[in-house]
Parts: sequence; structure tokens; C-alpha cells
Amino acid sequence: MKLGEKIKTLRKQKNISQEVLAQYLGVTFQAVSKWENGTTMPDVATIPAIASFFGVSTDELFDFNLYETEKQVEAICHEAYKYRFTDGAKSEKILREGLQRFPGNDIILNNLLYTMDYTDRADEVITLCKTLMESTRDDSVKYDACRILASCYKENGHDELVKPTLEIIPEIYFTKLELMATLLEGEDAYEAAQKQKNISAEDLIDMLIITGKHLLAQGEREKALSQLRIAQKIMDAFAEDFVETKWFKATVYEYTVEQRKEIESLLQ
Repeated sequence: MKLGEKIKTLRKQKNISQEVLAQYLGVTFQAVSKWENGTTMPDVATIPAIASFFGVSTDELFDFNLYETEKQVEAICHEAYKYRFTDGAKSEKILREGLQRFPGNDIILNNLLYTMDYTDRADEVITLCKTLMESTRDDSVKYDACRILASCYKENGHDELVKPTLEIIPEIYFTKLELMATLLEGEDAYEAAQKQKNISAEDLIDMLIITGKHLLAQGEREKALSQLRIAQKIMDAFAEDFVETKWFKATVYEYTVEQRKEIESLLQ
């Protein structure tokens, strides 16, 4: 079934008019009519909202086989990730081509956000984040979009919007990786522990630096220096770590070169 036909079928099942659907999506009823007639296609960013309105996944909207789609989407995102840090344009190209095959797919759109410059493409990033937050049924995608949106606001000087955006994210005091490390066994537990170890170390270093800088600004120099020295010791401790190349490209020690320079500057 073509997309326009699917939208028309779902709309009639819901017993609503083209005008009602158009109002929800923020488009004209003529646009909806053209979709249903097959004259035009909805914009990629609108597709998740259409799926959300009808209570179906984007894959169901396109009549894709869910299991096969998940495998292919995972492969596309994995391929794009290879170039995320070295060739952002190539990473984006792979994801854009993926969206041609799986229009509006939440996971691909979420990965696409990582290839965009928050300053040069702020409007595009903000629009895509809001679309995902409103339409996705995947909480991990929704809250990652919240995080990215808050970061985008911060980088573009919209400080007043950062806190309200972050408050959408629920406070959780455990992670999936922590639970996997403690409740699973063997290679599964080891992989989760390695990943969580690095995440926790990098987060702790960042929090100590933020605390130290705040205390310095408040004139509490001795307390500030204690926080910065602790961060420094944690980074130095990871000089003895090794890289599990299956999951990482470098150790925490190697990843935190810039933080080390910042701390040395603050300690002077």
C-alpha cells in the first residue's frame, strides 16, 4: 500500500476529516488531500507526527516488516557512526540515504542530529528535536532529543529555554548498563561494565571540573582546588587502563586531554 493510501485508510478508520488531521499537523487540508491522492509526499520531519497521531510506528505507516526494518536501520546507523567523528558530511549522507528507504524512521532521525552543527543549523536541529519529542514512542529517542535541544539552546544563547527543556527528562538514578553489569554474567556483564566504567569516569571528571569552577567563581579557592585535584587524580589513574577496541577507540585518559589542560590552567 502506498503512503497516501495508508494515511487515507487510517484517517477513515479514525473517522476524522482531512481538516482535523491537517490542523493537528500544522499543514493545510489541501496538503493532506495531495498526500492521499499520491500527488505529493509529506515532509520527512512530518512523518513521525503522522504516525504518532494514528498510534502506529513509522514502519507500520509504510507497511515495512518491523523485524527486517530494525536490522536494516541498525546497519545504516552503524555504518554512519563509523564516520560521525571523522567525516560528518559522509555520516549525514548515509543517514539521508537511509531516510529515503525508511522515511521518518525515529532511530535514523535521532542519529542524524549528531551530524548537525548546533550553531550553523540551529533551526533545523530545533525543529527535528521538537518533532521527535512530540511524535516518537521510543523514550530513549525522546529524551536524547531533549538533551540535544537543550544543548542547542545553550550554544545559541537561549539560556532561558535550557532548564525547562531539561526538566522534561525524568531523573533516574541507575542505568541499563549498571543493571546489566550487576545482574548478567560473563561477556554480557563485562561489556556493560566496561562501557559504564568509561561513561561514569568521564561524567565524574566533568562534574568535578564544573564544581571546581563554580567554587573558584565564589571565591572558595581551597574547596575548588580540592575538586580539581581529585579530577586530575582520576584522569591520571586511567593512564594505566587499556582499550577494548571492540567498543572504544581510546582510553578515558586519552579522551580527556582537553580537560587535563583546563585543570592545569585552573590550578595555576
